[in-house]
Order: sequence, then C-alpha cells, then structure tokens
Amino acid sequence: MAQVFSTKRKAFTGSALTRLLARLADIDVPEPRHAFADRLSQWLGWTDAISLSSVLNGSPAAAPTGVRAARGSSEEGECIRLRGVLAKAIAEDAALVAEKERMDTAAGFSPYRRHYLARQQTMEVAIGPLRERLRASLATRSPAMARLAAMDAVMEQALSAQEHRLLATVPGLLERHFVRLRQAHPALPDEPEGKASHAPWEDVFRKNMQAVLLAELELRFEPVEGLLEALRKSS
Repeated sequence: MAQVFSTKRKAFTGSALTRLLARLADIDVPEPRHAFADRLSQWLGWTDAISLSSVLNGSPAAAPTGVRAARGSSEEGECIRLRGVLAKAIAEDAALVAEKERMDTAAGFSPYRRHYLARQQTMEVAIGPLRERLRASLATRSPAMARLAAMDAVMEQALSAQEHRLLATVPGLLERHFVRLRQAHPALPDEPEGKASHAPWEDVFRKNMQAVLLAELELRFEPVEGLLEALRKSS
C-alpha cells in the first residue's frame, strides 16, 4: 500500500529520525540557518558553560590501569548485546498488535502512544547506565580520555532536558501520520465492529512506527558509539 505523504516537501539533511518523521508527518524542515556550534550554544546555560570550561581547562588523572583491556572488551560486547536486544524487541514486538486488537475502534491512536512512550522509557533506562559504564572505562585510559569522559558527562547533563523535550514530540508527529492514513482509507460500511485493527492501512502504520523507533534507537546510541570508538582508539 502506498504511503500518504506530500511530494512537494523540501529536501534537507539531518538525522534519519528527523527525515523519516518529516516524511511521515508531511512537514517541511528547513535547513538550519546557523552553524551547529551556534545552535548548540542556545541549548547551554551559563552553568553548563562553566562546567565545560572546568573540564577543558582541568587536568583529570587517569584511573588505575589494571583492568583496561578486560573492561574495554566487556563494554563493547555489552553495547552490541544491548543494541541487538532493543532492536529485536522493536522489530518483533507482538505486544502492540495484541494490545490494539483488544481495543475497539474508538481507541484510535491511544494504544500506539502508550506503546511508543513505553519503548522510549525502555531505551532511556537501558542506554543511560551503559553510557556511564563506558565513561568509567574510558577514564582509565589516559588523562586525555578521562577529560573526554568528563566532557560527555557534562554534555549529557546539559542536553538531557532538551533531548527529552524534543523526543517527547515524536508520538504527536506519529499521530498526524496515523490520522492521515485513516482519513485516506475510511472503513467500509459493512466492516465488522471492532475489526479496525486488521485494516491494511494500520498494518502500514505499525511498520512505519517500528521504523521510527529503530531510527530513534540509532539516535540515542550515537553518544555510546562515540565513546566506544574512543575506547577502541585508546586501546
């Protein structure tokens, strides 16, 4: 079934999540008018700037080196394992279908919103501690790597509120896509009551929502990948 979206939207660069949401929700996302550093400065308060300055100008000492190799290998394996578990849960999730089929047609987007928010919480709870462990492992490598780990901690604290606020808008954009698909494929007059969950357009929507969740997973893993790459180079 063809997806419903405008063909007149402007082309732009950005994360896979941003591009996918713009296409599904049929919205234009113009190219940013300011450089990345300028836009980042708008997100950082003066206390964040002080914290970053302290990290950049300080001289953190490297932690003991007795477990460097073992921890590095262990953390890389955990990254691979966790990413695979989260991706598999999204791709093979049958709970969403089961929940939706228990709802009548009046439920609309509500079950999907609950499901998406639950998946977001699962990703946040799982990835946050992993990122902390990677920083701890990186801090054992050298003073330079310890500084990088400290910078990541400051940036996570400074940007977490903005990240949470922006990612919280994703379900609303998905709802726009849900409504547009439903309006483009109205139920037949003789369709049995309570069988809307089997509509082909809703199957399309579920697949699209899974694609958005996978794109968000990739976005949330970017800081983890950066720390992991630093660990590899410092080995």
